Amino acid sequence: MNHTGATVVTPPYAGEPRRFTAILQADTLKGRFARGALWSLLGAVISQGMTLLASIASARILGKTSFGELGIIQSTVATLGVFAGMGLGLAGTRYVAELRSTDRERTGRVIGLTLNVAFGTSALASVVLIVAAPWVADATLGAAHLSRVLRVSSALLFFNAIIGAQTGVLAGFEAFRSIARVNVIRGLVSFPLCVSAVWLWKLPGAVWALAAAAAFTCWLNHAAIRSECSRNGIRLHRHDRWIERNILWTFSLPAFLSSTLPTFVIWSTSVLLVNQPGGYGELGVFSAANHWRTAVSFLPSILSQPLLAMLTNSSAQKHVHAFKGLLRANLLISAALSAGVALPLAIGSSWIMRAYGPEFAGGQSVFVLLVVVAVISSGAAVIGQAIASLNRMWAAFFLNCAWAAALLIFAQALVPERGAEGLAKSFLFSYVLHAAAVGAYAVRGLPKAWRITSKGAESRPAGSHC
Repeated sequence: MNHTGATVVTPPYAGEPRRFTAILQADTLKGRFARGALWSLLGAVISQGMTLLASIASARILGKTSFGELGIIQSTVATLGVFAGMGLGLAGTRYVAELRSTDRERTGRVIGLTLNVAFGTSALASVVLIVAAPWVADATLGAAHLSRVLRVSSALLFFNAIIGAQTGVLAGFEAFRSIARVNVIRGLVSFPLCVSAVWLWKLPGAVWALAAAAAFTCWLNHAAIRSECSRNGIRLHRHDRWIERNILWTFSLPAFLSSTLPTFVIWSTSVLLVNQPGGYGELGVFSAANHWRTAVSFLPSILSQPLLAMLTNSSAQKHVHAFKGLLRANLLISAALSAGVALPLAIGSSWIMRAYGPEFAGGQSVFVLLVVVAVISSGAAVIGQAIASLNRMWAAFFLNCAWAAALLIFAQALVPERGAEGLAKSFLFSYVLHAAAVGAYAVRGLPKAWRITSKGAESRPAGSHC
């Protein structure tokens, strides 16, 4: 009733926007997660959208074979980037999240150590690529003419590896708004830069444009980190950072081992494909479809960016209900979001592949297989965050080993006869087995791991491909 005596009818969902706003503004675990997920989603949608548009434009300009060459260069850079990254991004997230409110002096040392080691390992990896480029191009990729472009890609390798460490530090601060802002700016800058460079200089132009965009992103991240440190009263330590070097052996090394294997195996399957007759054209089709697999799984992974820091915090404080609630919520969100995105993409797969050019029109089956892979892998990735937060680093490693072995076996059997479609099927079969193994571990292994952690063991997560 209002003051006139008339009955006021409230719309069924009138209170929902207010409730959601209240959740976003609340300084609770739910509010922190909602804010982080919302900003991550905003940045991901714009950044990934620009990346997909740039890939379509580049493919139409380059053609199937040259686009396949760009794909193998990016895969090579990603593989070496794991070695250059040394698990430092996860280390930054883990320790900044744990220490930023309780030990600002140590937080400053950890950030200084993380960024300085990332700079050194990135520079070393880039020099190795410059020196080894002729051998990699000729003996491994079967394309000696790619040697010069591989050397150019060393700049992309250098900046991307540093970006990984910087983003990890920002995630530890739960600075997802800053991460989103950087991703949006990178996407908006990269699209015109890449398309213009590809139009003018073809394949070398694409690599130079990606490297320039990465350098710009590195500068933006540096400014964001300094801002977060200032806001939290943290001074970056330059001289006594090596006091924290134990992190490199107890955390970064096992994280590095767990994340290296999947990247190296995926690169190996790409090399297997390009060494088949017409292999670079087949990899061009696979790369085009794989951009959409990344898009489907990218949104769930971005939404779960706050998960590692929050699960680690819940585990450290023995909040079992908060831990399980976060895990369940993320599993449901990832499954619903990835399936909801994958279904319309699969329906429109023929139109999407034709957008890349007439040479890509036959890649519809590859596209559908890979978006299904994205749905399956998204749920496994959420469980991987829980495994990491409970310091089950070797469990993650052995689960990844089983997946890697399955992918290599399937690829060896299917790629020589089926090309890109055979590689897509290899991904599907290996991820089905992987999801089953991870699910079994979640039911039986995680409760045991929680009991061990709850007895006082320090939680130091390692990277997990799961």
